[in-house]
Amino acid sequence: MNRNLALVSVSLLTWGAGEGLFLYFQTLYLQEWGADPLMIGSILGGMGVAMAVMQIPAGYLADRVGSRPVMWGSWVLGTAAAWLMALANSLPLFIAGMLTYGLTSFVLAPMNSYVTAVRGRWSPGRALTLVSAAYNLGAVIGPTIGGALANLYGLKSVYQVAAVILVFSTLIILFAQKPPVEVHPEAETRSNVFRNGRFLTLAVITFITMFALYLPQPLSPNFMQNERGLNMQQIGLVGTIGSLGNVVIMVLLGHLSAPVAFLIGQPLVALFALLMWRGTGLPWFALGYFFMSGYRLCRSMVLALARNFIHPAETGLAFGMLETANAAAVILAPLLAGALYQRAPVSVYTVALGLTGVAFAINLGVLPVLVQKPAPAAAKEEIE
Repeated sequence: MNRNLALVSVSLLTWGAGEGLFLYFQTLYLQEWGADPLMIGSILGGMGVAMAVMQIPAGYLADRVGSRPVMWGSWVLGTAAAWLMALANSLPLFIAGMLTYGLTSFVLAPMNSYVTAVRGRWSPGRALTLVSAAYNLGAVIGPTIGGALANLYGLKSVYQVAAVILVFSTLIILFAQKPPVEVHPEAETRSNVFRNGRFLTLAVITFITMFALYLPQPLSPNFMQNERGLNMQQIGLVGTIGSLGNVVIMVLLGHLSAPVAFLIGQPLVALFALLMWRGTGLPWFALGYFFMSGYRLCRSMVLALARNFIHPAETGLAFGMLETANAAAVILAPLLAGALYQRAPVSVYTVALGLTGVAFAINLGVLPVLVQKPAPAAAKEEIE
């Protein structure tokens, strides 16, 4: 592993430790502020909008000015947003912090572009799953500590500690060097991702898949507290098991080809929804959260797949388009989850199971066709 990939991994590990403190308690903190499930779903949908609007511009900008400055901007903005949430004394101010924090997801396309550029001899899939595993390794202990802090001092203290940790993550990423410059013949750089049928098909199935996989997630902490009687510390422990699952799954399955790993991730999330629906206690919910790692596996492998359909000069823009598809799912899925939860909490999981089955069937039919077609000369790369 080269120096820059190591720096990104360490910074993400630190960020995961900070974000992991509060991430699983976001909807519970909103509930403490007086938000009901429909309002929580709307707020999360608004956060999804914040995530979506910056993805394509950030990816395009990364292709033009470089991925590193855009990465730095996101880290700084994310840390500022964390402090805004930590110091908020009203629901509107806290929501403003959440929405600003959502904006920082524009780092995904530039960061993943940077990671694939500095990966050396590693495959895109291996490099992307490594940094994802680093983030989740940092997030392993965060939820348990966050739950303990919340029980003792309240959720506000959790955000304050997290904001301090994110400062250190930002300082680390500032030492990352410029990625190597890829030289492309002029004829090849004229490819247009907007006319790339294979890539656009991938973007569509990405939205369908991520909508189904994200649907059972947003209100699960509320479900465990309100419907199953778990306390903050127990919910934090469940979150820790979820982060541990992300690390284990990324390490064990990150070496597989991208299409295979992408397909495997979907039934793992279906197991999460099933265990949340039918589970009767802490061990079952913890096991369910372990399998929720399939969601992150799918997100990483979509990007690894995309590298085979696009020209390297368009990596930032293409990744931005895929992250926009992801963000669109994050906008819409919480709205449906909130409506379902308001009507019958368990229906969130039964509907998610059905949609995941549909998404899996679509991917099973479409992915082999996409992969078997010969890649354009400008985008040729070993399928990983």
